[in-house]
Amino acid sequence: MEIGLYTFADVSPVPGPGAVAPYQRLRDLMEEIELADQVGLDVFGLGEHHRPDYAASAPAVALAAAAEHTKRIKLTSAVTVLSSDDPVRVFQQFATLDLISGGRAEIMAGRGSFIESFPLFGYRLEDYDQLFEEKLDLLLKLRESERITWSGELRPAIHDRGVYPRPYQDKLPIWIAVGGTPTSVARAGTLGLPLALAIIGGEPARFAPLFDLYRQAASRAGHDPSSLATSLNVHGFVAETTEQAADDFYAPQAEVMDRIGRERGWGPTSRAHFNQARGPRGALFVGNPEQVAEKMIATHKLFRNDRFLLQMAIGTLPHAKVMKAIELFGTRVAPLVRREAASREHTLAAG
Repeated sequence: MEIGLYTFADVSPVPGPGAVAPYQRLRDLMEEIELADQVGLDVFGLGEHHRPDYAASAPAVALAAAAEHTKRIKLTSAVTVLSSDDPVRVFQQFATLDLISGGRAEIMAGRGSFIESFPLFGYRLEDYDQLFEEKLDLLLKLRESERITWSGELRPAIHDRGVYPRPYQDKLPIWIAVGGTPTSVARAGTLGLPLALAIIGGEPARFAPLFDLYRQAASRAGHDPSSLATSLNVHGFVAETTEQAADDFYAPQAEVMDRIGRERGWGPTSRAHFNQARGPRGALFVGNPEQVAEKMIATHKLFRNDRFLLQMAIGTLPHAKVMKAIELFGTRVAPLVRREAASREHTLAAG
């Protein structure tokens, strides 16, 4: 199982003393990705947002900078808001990243959890799903052929044009990222694309049937489900002790969730709710290295996922604490999980 991290490069939405500004956050981000590579993590993802509380509106640019400081870690968007972007430019940007990194680029395409990019780039929210479906079709065709002829309803047609540069990899990996919508899950399976499922609340076990739906849709479309990768993307944090992890993570995470909750009509969070969510059946992976590894292993048994990405840098967590958490995740959590996953795969193969 591949193990990695993702972030949205959070900054302080209101400037002032102690605020984390975009310049500093992006400098810190380079150090975080470099450390993730050094401690042996497999993947680092960077989300795209167009809000004052995030610094990463252009993930491919930041990931290209990180490519020069890393050697083996895969670099992916998490996610690319394909509905409000142009697939040709997305392909060109990530093909360029792939060349710079020597074949380590990926695209994680999604419809996005925020809506700011739609009016910003002149798209109608009423076309939310059609935009994604049409642009995904174009992106996949760009991956398959150097010269492209394509037409749709919401983007101008392309008539026998070449798209350059071509990526370093023969086939640039494109994942579909979903937040739990069954139709989106089934679409990924029908298209035979790897699936990333974000779980940020509730009980993860309730989401397991979505992977079954995904594999069933893939099989009906003629794809071998065993050849399709799946990822879980969750929130969590690691520290030397359980208490330290909970104390470090609660306030920044609660501030972000409450801020978003005020926009969407959610009720405020609480420490009691947080403690429940980091329990064995909750969606938060917060604790000491052994606890986080144990919960990841239990989740892997349930989902049979091929990848696990943890979002630790939520809100304006102190950079030093994020760096320590990355070190622990790579050097203590990941080896435990990989060892157990490998042992389980060996047992299944032998049986």
